[in-house]
Amino acid sequence: MSVHADAGRRRIEELFQEHQDRVFKRWLEVAGSSAGGQSDRVELNDQLRELYGAVRRSFEDSGDLSDLRGLLAELSRTRARQGFTPTETALLVFGLKEALYETVEEDGSPEAMRGFIWFSRVIDDLGLFTMESYASAREKIIIDQAEQLLELSTPVVKLWEGIVAVPLVGTLDSARTQVVMEKLLQTLVDTGSEHAVIDITGVPAVDTEVAQHLLKTVVAARLMGAECVISGIRPQIAHTIVTLGIEFGDIVTKATLADALAHTLRASGVTFTKGGTSRIAVRTVEA
Repeated sequence: MSVHADAGRRRIEELFQEHQDRVFKRWLEVAGSSAGGQSDRVELNDQLRELYGAVRRSFEDSGDLSDLRGLLAELSRTRARQGFTPTETALLVFGLKEALYETVEEDGSPEAMRGFIWFSRVIDDLGLFTMESYASAREKIIIDQAEQLLELSTPVVKLWEGIVAVPLVGTLDSARTQVVMEKLLQTLVDTGSEHAVIDITGVPAVDTEVAQHLLKTVVAARLMGAECVISGIRPQIAHTIVTLGIEFGDIVTKATLADALAHTLRASGVTFTKGGTSRIAVRTVEA
């Protein structure tokens, strides 16, 4: 660093010390106006005061910005969760330049102006770091929400003692198949069920890829000792399966969930007696 640049930096540090209350107050005003009315005044005050202290410590530590970057990364994650835009988050950092410039302008010394140029570059770098941290945090939030929605869209329900069902709605891709398989296998373990119904009534189309995903799920369930029935084979889907030459082998398929449940009940030893009143008789097998 040149002599002039070093003198400019020292002058900026002095101005921060001498006018810290004024600079901080102005920064709070600038940041508050750019927050879009979403930020709580007390929370914003605490955040900026912590950042302001980190800036001052960086001066004392010969420009070490590691603590300041850590605080900005946490701030970016917090603001991403609170719904702030990346622009609002970055303007909070850039506002420190505007807050300090008024003091530098009043000082008017060449050292202060040169120091402000150095300080502006530092803040610009920190602003870009804040944008990157915000983008990473937002991307993680979106991924987590997508995974949560994926789990919610693939429930495994117990239909009868020893019988569970997986009603599928929407497109079945590799990621969703993995979730379906994991939830189904875990439910089979938890409930000790020996029969599973995979209902695809809500699946808009079945192509070769979807069929492969279904077969993998059935094979995985069989390895756990459970037999699967695929229900919801509508006429359009049946036509597509035949046209594509897809083979389900010895896997039982049914047109409706009711048919699949009736099949699995019979396989479980439950018999139906028809009369004036429908009755269900459970056949037990003695050991």
